[in-house]
Amino acid sequence: MRTTKEEVESFLERLKVKAGIYDIIYEDDRPKNVQTLATLELKPFERDDIIKNLSVKDYSEGPKPEEFFGGDSEMYVFGKLVKNQEIYIKITLGKSNSSVICISFHIAEHPMDYPFK
Repeated sequence: MRTTKEEVESFLERLKVKAGIYDIIYEDDRPKNVQTLATLELKPFERDDIIKNLSVKDYSEGPKPEEFFGGDSEMYVFGKLVKNQEIYIKITLGKSNSSVICISFHIAEHPMDYPFK
């Protein structure tokens, strides 16, 4: 089954509301996530603005089953051009009453597809 624009819009709305209440946790123990910050000279808090400004046209994949944090929420993949680099962003809403979790925020390792661009 193909994901619709409406499903992506709904996910992004829920993401932005939840991130505004509980914030976003980043998996900074993953070396490529940290290296991306250094390479692009981004301050960690700048990721929040990038994520909060995602739109349907940035959607790449999902929903996918979330297997890292209890499987309570689905993961979506988005891509965003930051300082002329395509950034791969994998994110889940996480458990209810807790923070949004950004699993991946790194320079894309492969070209990404954007079905709604």
